[in-house]
Amino acid sequence: MAPQTGSTEKERKPVSTFLQLFTWEEIRIHNGRGPSKEQWLVIDRNVYDVSNFSKRHPGGSRVIGHYAGQDATDAFVAFHSDKALVKKYLKSLLIGELAPDQPSFESNKKVEDFRELRCTVEKMGLLNPDSTFFSLIFLHLLVLDAASWLTVWYFGISLVPFIIQMGWFQHDLGHCSVFRKPKWNHLLQIIVINTLKGLPASWWNHLHNQHHAKPNCFRKDPDLNMHPLLFSLGKTLSVEVGMDLEGLWQKRQN
Repeated sequence: MAPQTGSTEKERKPVSTFLQLFTWEEIRIHNGRGPSKEQWLVIDRNVYDVSNFSKRHPGGSRVIGHYAGQDATDAFVAFHSDKALVKKYLKSLLIGELAPDQPSFESNKKVEDFRELRCTVEKMGLLNPDSTFFSLIFLHLLVLDAASWLTVWYFGISLVPFIIQMGWFQHDLGHCSVFRKPKWNHLLQIIVINTLKGLPASWWNHLHNQHHAKPNCFRKDPDLNMHPLLFSLGKTLSVEVGMDLEGLWQKRQN
């Protein structure tokens, strides 16, 4: 396979003398669906066997399994804020690296523009948490929550305003956007959505992480699976969803 046009030597790591070299053809067949059920993925040209680790993956087995047989570099960078800690776990999973003649990612992927955009966004500081902004949001939500309880006490029970009220704030907490340390984001998310609203944060995180790992990817994006008519955008995806729904309808008729 010829190297991907647009890849630079700066992106390539020096080839180690003791690691086994792999091609993309070899990696693609280890997608978790073959007889061996093995799951390999690529991060920064290194090849990792996550077959057993996926069951212990803190983000869930599905979100990491969606990248089996593929390059997961950009997803790895996006999902892990403390990369030094995570790389300690990766050492034991390393089985080799891409051969020198192999591109850094699959031939059907065009990621240069995305990586350049992310680099620009990071330099602008747009991903840095703003503690003042989110503190004010939390305080005003507490005031609104108190007002909601008074509303229930005076007018009767209704859950809809409560769920809508905290939904977006817990969404930002689930994305670890409020605090620099993930554990503080998760702790406050549990307080906001579990304690105050009675909904499981773990359930929301499990589905939402898959959504961002494979957005608008049919059968892998839970949002698309739950609400196909609402979230299917574009002609190709809409046709694919429509054909699947038609097939399900025909099976029920038979």
